[in-house]
Amino acid sequence: MMTGKMLLIATANVGKLREMRALLDFAGLELVSLADLRILQEVEEGSDYAENARRKAATFAVRTGFWTIADDSGLEVDALGGAPGPHSARLAGPQASDADRRRLLLELLQPFPRPWTARFRCTMALAGPEGSLDLATGVCEGEIVPAERGSGGFGYDPLFLVAGRNRTMAELLEVEKNLISHRARAVRALLPILRPRLGLKLPSIDP
Repeated sequence: MMTGKMLLIATANVGKLREMRALLDFAGLELVSLADLRILQEVEEGSDYAENARRKAATFAVRTGFWTIADDSGLEVDALGGAPGPHSARLAGPQASDADRRRLLLELLQPFPRPWTARFRCTMALAGPEGSLDLATGVCEGEIVPAERGSGGFGYDPLFLVAGRNRTMAELLEVEKNLISHRARAVRALLPILRPRLGLKLPSIDP
């Protein structure tokens, strides 16, 4: 039986769900996933991060009656004009694996001189079943390296060298990543909004 405030994490991505559970592990807050509720519905995506996050959060908040948090994030590589951006998860096609996407990214970057400066960007949306909607954004700067490093994380993490760390996202401990990542920064920006919305006393996440 749920005893605290309920918050639905609207993602089917196992890696994102793991990170979000860690970032929102607060007393009095009960986290539930789409898988927990056996929801398989997909939401049609829009043209940018904010629209995608907004659609997902609002759709599932209305459907379930729970406060819902959703994000849309992507990798922006300067040499590629900011691509793949909101299309990061579909860079190599809908059925491609993370490894497929990383290989294609490196192929696309071969004609360009290094450093391949880049950033991870995340927009987080918090939606209430009554229609309220709040947004927050987080960015993590870095660059793409020509060979994968590390075994942690997911997605493009093994290729993303975090600015000032000399380690890729995949080489960071989970607790380190959850302090400096784009998703962690978006959650941190959203906390002052989430706290009064759900009537919780939540601690801050210090970088």
